[in-house]
This record gives sequence, C-alpha cells and structure tokens, in this order.
Amino acid sequence: MLGNILLALTLVVAVLNWIAVYKQWKTVEFICKPATMVFMFAWLFVMAGLNGPSLWFGVGVLLSLAGDVFLMLSDRWFIAGLAAFLLAHVAYIIGLSAGLMNVSLLWAGILAVILVLGAVRILRRIAAGLVAKSLKKLVVPVQVYGLVITVMLFLAMLTLSRPDWKAIPAVLVSLGAFLFYLSDIILAWNRFVSPIRSGRVMNMIAYHLGQIALIAGAIYQFIQ
Repeated sequence: MLGNILLALTLVVAVLNWIAVYKQWKTVEFICKPATMVFMFAWLFVMAGLNGPSLWFGVGVLLSLAGDVFLMLSDRWFIAGLAAFLLAHVAYIIGLSAGLMNVSLLWAGILAVILVLGAVRILRRIAAGLVAKSLKKLVVPVQVYGLVITVMLFLAMLTLSRPDWKAIPAVLVSLGAFLFYLSDIILAWNRFVSPIRSGRVMNMIAYHLGQIALIAGAIYQFIQ
C-alpha cells in the first residue's frame, strides 16, 4: 500500500515538474524536480530495501538527486552535475552487473556494435557544438560521460537475454535506460548543438520516465 502511494507521489510530482518547466515556474520546478527523486528513493526503499544490487540503484537515485540540484544552479555547477550523474550511472552499472552470467554473445555483440556506432556519431556532433560555443574544455568530460551512460544502457539491455532476470523487470530497465540515454541526448543537443522546440520539457519527461522505469525494473527484480 505504502509503495503504491510513493509511486503515485513520484508520478504526480514529476508531472508537476514538467508543467513547471513548460510554464517557467522556477519556484515550483526547484521544489518538484528534487522531490521527484526523493519520493522515488523512498519507493525503492520501501519495496525492495537497500540490500545487494538494490543498494546500488538507491545510490544511483541519490546521486541523480544531487545532479538535479547542481544542474538547477548556475552554469558554473554544470561539471559538478555532470560528475554526479556520471557516478549515478556507475552505481547503476554495478547494480546491473550483479550476477552477470550466461549472456548471449550474439546479442551482446550486436548490441555493442549498434550502441558504439550510435554513440560515436552523437558525441562527435555534440563535441563540435561545444567547440563552436568556445566550450572546448567540456569536450573530454562530456565524452567520458557519454561512454559511461552507453555502458549503462548496454548492461540494461543485456538483461533481456540474461536467464537470471525476469522478463518484465528486464523490459523495464531496458526501457528506462534508453529513455535516460535519450534525455541526455536531448539535453546536450538542445544546449550545445541546436535548440529543440520544447527541448527542456522533452528532456524532463524522458528523464523522469526513464528513472521511474529503471527503478521499477529493479524493484520487481529484487523485491523483498
């Protein structure tokens, strides 16, 4: 019961944040954006606890919360936000790597090629945008971040062929990781390459739905 309430609160506050971003209600955004992750962490804690792999998903949520706060501040906190999210992905990678065994080499190979080719093309365009905006110092940090989130997406999608992962949780973490990945592409493209109409709203919708799906997958895989 409590878990359902916390999920409902997570969804409601996330939607309020999307509306606030669209309407440019800064005060509401400053409250709802971190509150979404607080409720999400509570949801994970109540449903799955913080033991074994679920601990790392909890750490990922808290680091994402820190990243959200940093990115809401001035641009000088951008690197701190990037670092917090990079560590969040590392935490998710550790959680997703638990029990890694009997992986389909064919699926892993095909997936790796597709993701690497896609990441190289996207990061090349973002790097060019950074250089054009005289932000060359951000090229390497953004590329490192891009590599780490690609690894996270790879491991999430690898669960689709892992016998130790149930079908629905595997689909959820794969979808969640993809939406998280997409949200970062939207953010970087909108900020450094070319403005996207309603880009900030699209970014936040993909980000929150991605995090919710990722944590839902972890909950239903590792539920107590």
